[in-house]
Amino acid sequence: MDISELVTTAQALVAPGKGILAIDESTGTIAKRFATINVESTEQARCDYRSTLLTTPNLGDHISGAILFDETLRQSTPDGRPLVEVMQEQGIIPGIKVDKGAKDLAGHPGEKVTEGLDGLRERLQEYAELGARFAKWRAVITIGEDIPSAACIEANTHALARYASLCQESGLVPIVEPEVLMDGNHDLDDCFDVTEATLRSLFAQLYEQDVILEGVVLKASMVISGSTCEERASVDEVAQATLTCLLNAVPAAVAGIVFLSGGQGDQEATEHLDAMNRLGEFAWPLSFSYGRALQQAALKAWGENRGNQEPAQQALAHRAKMNGLAAIGEYDPAAES
Repeated sequence: MDISELVTTAQALVAPGKGILAIDESTGTIAKRFATINVESTEQARCDYRSTLLTTPNLGDHISGAILFDETLRQSTPDGRPLVEVMQEQGIIPGIKVDKGAKDLAGHPGEKVTEGLDGLRERLQEYAELGARFAKWRAVITIGEDIPSAACIEANTHALARYASLCQESGLVPIVEPEVLMDGNHDLDDCFDVTEATLRSLFAQLYEQDVILEGVVLKASMVISGSTCEERASVDEVAQATLTCLLNAVPAAVAGIVFLSGGQGDQEATEHLDAMNRLGEFAWPLSFSYGRALQQAALKAWGENRGNQEPAQQALAHRAKMNGLAAIGEYDPAAES
């Protein structure tokens, strides 16, 4: 393990004005996304769509890295260029999703634990040989009646820490993602308490596993009202609560924090990120690692203009630029038009 290389990669992922494009949807998830635009999810269609995104001109101006699904890391553009090489030419760091998904946690109805540690060392070594320089593992924490349990939080954060240690052993920067789901009618305070407890457990586990925090990027969910909460918190309230929670629980040594959009609208996610960065400078950069909030408009344009990449690429470039500005606190909603 080359510590300096890990740190350099982690810092590059959160470079000023840049963030991460998440295009690591599983085969099942992207099939659901394609169904919304009436496109059958074949391997070729998935390759065409993701090639369109990754060949967007000047994408590297605002995208530092992209999280890929296993098949994407191995695919090439229609003209035969490996997608990893296309990314490297733009200065975009290739990353890979390595977890096997969230499964029911035995003995804990309504709760999940993410699986995928078996055989992970060998998979990480193969991914590194294929050109990946960072990886991602997602845990999901649900807020509901009497949940999350301490057992659920601990099971997930322990797995995240073991994954992170294996990543660093293989020379890959681990992105650790303990997502507190927006689903539910919980309020801002409930989300704050669960997020803080989860993050405290995560960093205790990372410490126990001797993970080098300077070579770690945290992919965090924002402290936000539940999607069906009657009184949803404002942009400024979300920004303040999220920052307070992070300051309470995240060590200053962490290389950076990137937020997931977690079901927020495209512009809503941008506004929240911008509001946080306007509150000052912190020990870690605050940036983005969005999936739907970067892709939604591009996916629609791609579906409507098969054979013409330009509309989808323009849509992606626009959202990447808006979020890049938000990552330095310079986003202007007027630019959306």
